Parts: sequence; structure tokens; C-alpha cells
Amino acid sequence: MSAAPASRPPADGGTRTLYAGQRARKDVAKYLLEGEEPIIATRRHWAVLLWPTVKAVLVVVLGGWLLTAGRDFPLIRGLGLLVVLAGLGYLGLRLAEWYMRHFIVSPRRMLLTSGVIARTVTLLPRRRITDLTWQETFGGQLLGYGTFRIESAGQDQALSKITFLPRADVLYQKISVLLFPGDIPPPGDEFGDEEPTPPRPQPPTGRHDTQPINLPPGPG
Repeated sequence: MSAAPASRPPADGGTRTLYAGQRARKDVAKYLLEGEEPIIATRRHWAVLLWPTVKAVLVVVLGGWLLTAGRDFPLIRGLGLLVVLAGLGYLGLRLAEWYMRHFIVSPRRMLLTSGVIARTVTLLPRRRITDLTWQETFGGQLLGYGTFRIESAGQDQALSKITFLPRADVLYQKISVLLFPGDIPPPGDEFGDEEPTPPRPQPPTGRHDTQPINLPPGPG
């Protein structure tokens, strides 16, 4: 089955689709079915790279110290070089994983793509989703990311928790409208009250002149 071409996002960011770069569009075109319209396709927030970066920097600093301290000792110098390369390789792997990982939502299902060498696509049909919770920590409020907890019918799903989603408040609103359209009150009914009855049309008032009636002349 051929995949449907991914439509480009509107120039102003749009209200239907949230894309995050050319790679996201390629994933949409590759993993969605024919006629399946993408609504959201985004990477995780860059904050997910903060802790891996800190660990990689510490490892590189340690390797640099070994290189400096072991100038006269080839074995220590070689060990330091390996430590530096390990730290850089770890950070590069994390960057590649962030770049390749996408959260995709269509009217039919949710998908999470991952993997650098071996690609993995995890999906959850929309009809199996029973509840959606959005969590935002203090750090998430500062940097603009959040976590989705998804409850579904049946056994535990791999998409039960998705962390570091950017613009989580916007994503939450869009997915909520998609999943639970019947739970949204009509205009004027936000508090559960009945819709106001439209006023009845009032009968016309005022004097309306009519044409005079011409009577035949009576007998003289």
C-alpha cells in the first residue's frame, strides 16, 4: 500500500498540524496509511538532551584530564582518548535518537517512531484510548514541555507514557478535541446549563394605514 504524501504545514503554523522540520514530514509520509491525514508530528523537546549532555561533558572532561596527566604514559594517554571518544559517541547517539524519534497523531491512531539503526514504530488505535492526562512539572513550565499519560482499553500499551513533548498544552487541546469530540459543550453551555431559549418574535405593532374603500353613491 502506498503512503499518502504528507501535506506541508501552513505558513503561520496553522491550527490543524504541528510539524517539526522536514524529517517529521518524511516520517508522516512513510508511516501513515493512504488517505490518513496527519494532525501532529513532532520531536520531543530539546530539554530531553540536557541530562545526556551533562553526562557526556563529565566523561569528556575526565578523558581530557587523563590525556593531560598521562602525557608521559602511553597507556594512560590511550585510555584518556578512549574515554573522550566514548563520551562524544554517547552524546552523538543521544542526538541521533532525538532527531529520529517522532510523535505522530492522526484521526485513526497515535504513533511513536524511534531507533537509529533499527527503526521501531509503536502505534495505538484511537478507539482504544479511554483517557488522556497531561502533566507539567516546574521545569516543564519554564522550558515549555510536558508529559502525556494515556490510558487504553485492554493490556498495558507501550504508548502509556510519552515524556518531553513540546507545546504540550497545545497538543493536549488538539488531541482532546480529536479523542473526545462529544464531551465539548456547545457554545453558551460551558457550565452545563441548558442553552438559552431564543426569544419569540413579537407581533408587529403600530398603525398601518389602508386604502380607502370606495362605496357606491346612495339614492338621491
